[in-house]
Amino acid sequence: MTRKKSKSEAVEWFKALGLAVIIAIVIKSFFFTNYIVEGKSMMPTLKDGNRLIVNKIDYDISQPDRFDVVIFHHNDKEDYVKRVIGLPGDTIRYENDVLYVNGKAVKEPYLKPYKEQIKSGHLTEDFNLKDYTDHKKVPKGKLFVLGDNRRVSSDSRVFGFVDMDQVVGKVNLRYWPIRQFEFMH
Repeated sequence: MTRKKSKSEAVEWFKALGLAVIIAIVIKSFFFTNYIVEGKSMMPTLKDGNRLIVNKIDYDISQPDRFDVVIFHHNDKEDYVKRVIGLPGDTIRYENDVLYVNGKAVKEPYLKPYKEQIKSGHLTEDFNLKDYTDHKKVPKGKLFVLGDNRRVSSDSRVFGFVDMDQVVGKVNLRYWPIRQFEFMH
């Protein structure tokens, strides 16, 4: 009896382990994914080599918020990580290193470490959407994104708006290096 019981118990454990693996694969495939930051365009917020968890379903049930950090398909071979600055319908302007959204000044506290290091000039040059696009406002279904390291970032100032269909998801968590573990908001 004990031999049958232990064999049956082993089968149950095997089934449970198999089910757990299947659930983990489904969750990773449909809900979350990993991403490794490459480059310096999001410094100081994210650094080269940081490992992130990206929520792939958040924007299926809601819209992005201003300042979300997102991953999107830049082209068939590259994904980029950037910060959402402009949402559909927004006018965007920078003047004297201050962001203006729809005519109102908006604080960007995540840029403070870089602004403090600048000895001359501005972190973000003066511009408005018309300087980089054919639009005065962010079009419907599009986002205007910038890297936090504005002086070196290839972002919407270079490649234009990001279509919402290109967005993989919202960065929820930095898990590596472990000393920089952080939930992103």
